[in-house]
Amino acid sequence: HVQLVESGGGSVQAGGSLTLSCVASGYAASSVCMGWWRQAPGKEREGVAAIAADGTTNYADSVKGRFTLSKDNRKNTLYMRMNNLKPGDTAMYYCASDPNGSSGGFCATPFNYWGQGTQVTVS
Repeated sequence: HVQLVESGGGSVQAGGSLTLSCVASGYAASSVCMGWWRQAPGKEREGVAAIAADGTTNYADSVKGRFTLSKDNRKNTLYMRMNNLKPGDTAMYYCASDPNGSSGGFCATPFNYWGQGTQVTVS
């Protein structure tokens, strides 16, 4: 049974930083695509950043240069460091994962797994 558990969200002022974590259980993070999506109120869910099993990364244009992914395969955990946060980054952030996903698609497939989400609020 695959499970993704996010943490690290919170409320920060513009210009601040947060680090989100996504712990995967049920399979090895080293062998799957893992990524982050976000959804703001009234908006569609959008891909933010992802790292494929081969280490290839992809970032949405809106976060390039501010957000950075890293993965600790021993802990089966994906991290996303978010710097210089802006009010427009306010959203619920979801971890996504799929063995067959690609970083270009932010790991989304018809069968990808989702976490429960962690809220990020920037004021």
